Amino acid sequence: MPTYHYRCKNCGYDFTIQRSITADPLTQCPQCKAEEIHQVYSAVPINFKGSGFYHTDKDKK
Repeated sequence: MPTYHYRCKNCGYDFTIQRSITADPLTQCPQCKAEEIHQVYSAVPINFKGSGFYHTDKDKK
């Protein structure tokens, strides 16, 4: 199941929850009950290892 990160615009509460992809999006803050939450997006960390990347495949002169 995917993990989603939310933040409340009213109280600033940050929370993470696992939900099904087909589930309806959350609309209410679990802390202050305001309907002002939004989903926070972030980059997925990537670690390149091994051959096949730029610094290992440069043209050798």
